[in-house]
Amino acid sequence: MNFITEPWPWYVAGPLIGLFIPLLLIVGNKKLGISSSIKHLCAACLPVKGIPFFNYDWKKDAWNLFFVSGIVLGGIITGLATDLNYDILISEATKADLSQIGITNFSGFIPVELYSWNTSLPHLILMIIGGLFVGFGTRYANGCTSGHAIMGLSMLNVGSLVAVIGFFIGGLLMTHLLFPLIF
Repeated sequence: MNFITEPWPWYVAGPLIGLFIPLLLIVGNKKLGISSSIKHLCAACLPVKGIPFFNYDWKKDAWNLFFVSGIVLGGIITGLATDLNYDILISEATKADLSQIGITNFSGFIPVELYSWNTSLPHLILMIIGGLFVGFGTRYANGCTSGHAIMGLSMLNVGSLVAVIGFFIGGLLMTHLLFPLIF
C-alpha cells in the first residue's frame, strides 16, 4: 500500500487520531474541534460589539484556524496529487441496496447521483436544507459528530455520549426511513 497516493486504512488512521487526542490535551491543554473554528473565523472577521456570541478573545484559539486551514490545504494537495478515480470500498450487499434506489456509480469518494454540481432543483434544495440542519444541529449540540465522537467520548463526557447516540439514530432513520422516500 502506498501511503502517499492511496487512502490510509482504518487501522493506521484510527490509532493515529487516537494518539493525537491525548497528546493535544496533555501537551497543549487544547480540545480538538472543527465546528468551533467557524465561530472563531466569524469573530475574527466580524468584530461586532453588538453580538455577544462573537464578542470574545478568539486569538487564544487561533491555533484551531491554522489546524482547519491545514486540513483544507492538505485536502487540496491530496486531490491534486492523487488519482481519485477508484471504486468506493463498500460491500456488494450495500451496492445492491443502493442500486435499487438509483445509485449506481461507485467511483470516487461520493455518489455522483447524490452530490454533483449538475444536480436537479429538488436535490439542490435538499442539500441546502440539509446544510442548514447540520449547521443548526452542530450549534445546538455544542459540537459536530467528530468532535463529540472523538474528543467528547475520550473525555468521558455524558453529553457527547448522548449526542453520538442521537447521531447514530438520526443516521439510521435517514438511511432506512427517509432516504427511500426521497429517491
